Amino acid sequence: MFSYLLATLPGDAGAMASGLAEAASSHGHYPAWVTYTQDIAYLVAALLFAYGIKRLGSPRTARSGNGIAAIGMLIAIVVTLYTQEVMSFTWIIAAMVIGSAIGATFSIRVQMTGMPQMVGLFNGFGGIASILVVTSEYMRLAKADLLTTITPDQGLTMGLGILIGGVTFIGSLIAAGKLQGILPGRPMMWPMQLPLNVLGVALCLAGCVTLAINPALWWVVVGLWVISFILGITLLVPIGGADMPVGICLLNSYSGLAAAMTGFILPEPNKALMVSGALVGASGLILTYIMCKAMNRSLANVLFAGVGTDDSTGTAGRDAGGDKTVRSVDPEEMAMILEDSAKVVIVPGYGMAVAQAQYAVRDMFNKLEGKEIEVLFGIHPVAGRMPGHMNVLLAEVDIPYDKLLDLDQINAELETADLALVLGANDVVNPAARHDKGSPIYGMPIIDVDKARTCVVCKRSLAAGYAGVQNELFFMDNTLMLFGDAKKMITEVTAAIES
Repeated sequence: MFSYLLATLPGDAGAMASGLAEAASSHGHYPAWVTYTQDIAYLVAALLFAYGIKRLGSPRTARSGNGIAAIGMLIAIVVTLYTQEVMSFTWIIAAMVIGSAIGATFSIRVQMTGMPQMVGLFNGFGGIASILVVTSEYMRLAKADLLTTITPDQGLTMGLGILIGGVTFIGSLIAAGKLQGILPGRPMMWPMQLPLNVLGVALCLAGCVTLAINPALWWVVVGLWVISFILGITLLVPIGGADMPVGICLLNSYSGLAAAMTGFILPEPNKALMVSGALVGASGLILTYIMCKAMNRSLANVLFAGVGTDDSTGTAGRDAGGDKTVRSVDPEEMAMILEDSAKVVIVPGYGMAVAQAQYAVRDMFNKLEGKEIEVLFGIHPVAGRMPGHMNVLLAEVDIPYDKLLDLDQINAELETADLALVLGANDVVNPAARHDKGSPIYGMPIIDVDKARTCVVCKRSLAAGYAGVQNELFFMDNTLMLFGDAKKMITEVTAAIES
């Protein structure tokens, strides 16, 4: 990206990039064996991408899958740098060092509770990189007075790259801001919201078609930047906290599509970029579909229904239980209930992540297993703030993968469970989803913790969940509340079991 930007600068920097312009008009100047080697290497990289994504389907193989895909990307980068004419390896190495330093700093310093925000930002970086490359290529051609050589399909692709990249960049910043608490987590709605968004999309598509017909109209490129950025705001702010996992998946798909568009408009179209971008775009769309299915809602409902509250505590529903009776236990009583159980199901949620209680949960799990008590974990697809959030936290503390059961698997176990322990989860265990047609979570498949002999909910208060509705589970006859910070409470329960 830096090389392309420098190619648009005046003076010596532009002169240094003159070879790039020549490369654009000299296809086939490489020996045949170089072209064949490049194609084979890109094919190997694509296969590694696909295989790596396949291994991401299981917590047991996800880490190796990520490594395999990274190797594929390394192959694609090395081959591209070797076979393409680049301005200067000095700039490329400098950019790689800077990017690696930023990435390493994020990965080391960001807590697991901040991982959804970081994923959102990474999606945004992909979007802004794509539109910068597209715009730089347009400026390079404009400087060389070659805009008339842009074919209609290239002009259309440039427009789409800016549109998708702009929405991805600004939308990802909005999503990260909501998750971090910098912006309000509640959905922000306004009159004529949907018609205005449709108008914005229509204007951008018209701009893409205009570039295909007359690519010399530079003001169309500027207009696409502005409107795509506005759309990034207006399409994301209506998404409430309860639906943010779907928003993250969708933005991930957008970032892949933007990268694929970039691959088409380079002077030497890059097959690896096209394939990798298409894979990310397709897998993101599939994951978005899976997340919507897990909530039994359509994508349109997620984008425009505005379900959610200001923050993760769900203040909108606080004390909505009225005169209903709530029974509570202390850690010592909880320890006795656990010791009298033969099968325990633990259902983690975002509250466990906030309290960083996964290590305390691991210690309790080991104590219970040592007493020959069967312990299973029920993972809901939308628990937490991004897909797989709970799996990552539990894998971090070496909970065995065969103990992590999905929604259907764990529901089959709950009717024979002596105890269901809910740690910070709320909407995903709310029985109202099964019968209350007026509830925003009606129809969403839930984990049936209320079917266990006893259910204990560890939570700071009776506050509603992210969807802003009170949880009927808190007031059921077989439910007990363990009020307090999850890490502190589980640590005290484990100490009581030891004593």
